[in-house]
Amino acid sequence: MTEDEIRFMERFKKGELFVERGATILSEGESSGQLFTVLNGLGLRHKTLEDGRRQVLNLIFPGDFLGLQAGLMGEMGHSVEAVTPMVLCVFDRSALWNLFQTSPARAYDLTWIAAVEEHFLGETVATIGQRDASAALAWAFLRIFRRGESLGLVQDNKMSLPYRQQDMADALGLSLVHTNKRLQKFRAAGLMDWSRGVLHIPDRKALADLANLGDGPAEKRPIL
Repeated sequence: MTEDEIRFMERFKKGELFVERGATILSEGESSGQLFTVLNGLGLRHKTLEDGRRQVLNLIFPGDFLGLQAGLMGEMGHSVEAVTPMVLCVFDRSALWNLFQTSPARAYDLTWIAAVEEHFLGETVATIGQRDASAALAWAFLRIFRRGESLGLVQDNKMSLPYRQQDMADALGLSLVHTNKRLQKFRAAGLMDWSRGVLHIPDRKALADLANLGDGPAEKRPIL
């Protein structure tokens, strides 16, 4: 950042927020005076359907930006929940327009983040619609693993992943029973193992082939 950008970000940032596991950070249908960057911890975005069922939209990792939807549209179209204890960098929503006016490089980063989220959601819809259950799960875990590598969360082909199987099932439109059976087959075949909150992928190429997904590093992401 330039010196002017650093000074602006220091004014834009209002502090840091520590969030307990299971806490709701942003609620669907509500407005928020704050925006957040995740500094530490994991969460998830989800939407509640009219019949009470839950659709997980995506998982949240360090570096993700939260609350942009409410910042631009007035209210959240989904909820954000902490899966682990989290540390959030807090920004003032009222200063968002000033960001675009006075700090174009940071505004471009924010636009880039929003574009990547849109691309990911499109890829998720294509996965749910066109990949079978095994390929969909392989795709999801490989994408998660790549993101973990980019954040330095992977060691010896393992990363902490304290989500529930129900979360993955909800994200991919699968039943919990179906998800569990597929994961057992992956473990037996030596493709991957996700147990006790740890994801282990010993054979990435085989998993990528199953997902019909080219294996490579995750793209570099800007951070606000």
